[in-house]
Amino acid sequence: MPTLLIVHHTPSPNCQAMFEAVLSGATADGIEGVKVVRRAALSATAADVLDADGYLLGTPANLGYMSGALKHFFDQVYYPCLDTTRGRPFGYYVHGGNDVTGAVRGIESITTGLGWRRAADGVTVTGEPGKADVERCWELGATVAAGLMD
Repeated sequence: MPTLLIVHHTPSPNCQAMFEAVLSGATADGIEGVKVVRRAALSATAADVLDADGYLLGTPANLGYMSGALKHFFDQVYYPCLDTTRGRPFGYYVHGGNDVTGAVRGIESITTGLGWRRAADGVTVTGEPGKADVERCWELGATVAAGLMD
């Protein structure tokens, strides 16, 4: 059974709303035969990444970059997973108070280095997520999960 790994740093109600929408989409009716594993960024390991077939990444934008927790995740898994995970699909969502550019650039740079393949456009939100933002997060989760279905 294919596995979708959601690695997230969820320190705020806004990030929590986005995470819950992504998870809801990934586990929606019609998504069958895909195991969804959730890991906080500080507890996700290289073994989690190696055991998964696709990834969803979630982070706040802090001080112009992804959270330290997500950066720590990447630092821990980059070299152990570099060759084995090339070509695997991923998606991401980022929440910021006013700018997410640096966080997005960081995620895209690292995932390019890993050789991961973006399976859907990233979802970026500044300020409080509205209904359309939550729907885009749901679609992100559903799209990446559906892409793993046999």
